Amino acid sequence: MSEGTMHRSATRLLAAAAVIPMMFVAGCSSDSGDEAEAKPSASSGEASASPTTAPAKYADLPKACKAVGKDTIEDLVPKADSKTGTAGKSSDVNARSTCSWYGLDGFQYRWLDISLQRFESDATLGSAESRAEQYFTKQVGEAKSVKGGKDVKNAAPSGIGDEAATVRYDITKDGDGFKNQTVVTRTENVVITLNYNGAGYEDAKPPKADDLLKDAEKAAKEAVKAVADANK
Repeated sequence: MSEGTMHRSATRLLAAAAVIPMMFVAGCSSDSGDEAEAKPSASSGEASASPTTAPAKYADLPKACKAVGKDTIEDLVPKADSKTGTAGKSSDVNARSTCSWYGLDGFQYRWLDISLQRFESDATLGSAESRAEQYFTKQVGEAKSVKGGKDVKNAAPSGIGDEAATVRYDITKDGDGFKNQTVVTRTENVVITLNYNGAGYEDAKPPKADDLLKDAEKAAKEAVKAVADANK
């Protein structure tokens, strides 16, 4: 690999790390709006929940950076910049937790991010599960309507939480083509949004979308298990 080529690859890596999160993180784009939606105001609180409103199944969230196993991270994001991941900011990590990883192996770029959102029951807003169902639908809709997404495909796989949806699309940034896979799943009152994308820089072959989706679904299943384990 020539010095000029290595320099161009490093520049692209830094650019991708700075830009792609804004494009792909459906669940991690903002910490203020969604979190306010997920957590009732202090004036309402848990004490305001009506006796007829079913209580939340899950009271705790795992740390997003530990929701997916180390072996899976090494497999999905070879030569990750940080194997432990980069945690997103949150004023209440038990209501919202996010983490991301990115890496460049030769000319193969990979990005993975995960967002976990937990809901409480509220007399005015509804049960924790119904609120999670509404948020699940919202996340799927956002993934389908991502700006610049081409050849968008969606499916509803079974065996991932209580309900799940996958959204696949191609997107171009700075002349490079990325293949993105989004998996949104709900397990009781927790919604998990996982984005996984890759690109082949220079003359490298682009990753196969089917392979990326298979890996993304595997990671989503691990995250669902992590939520259950955190509440044992």
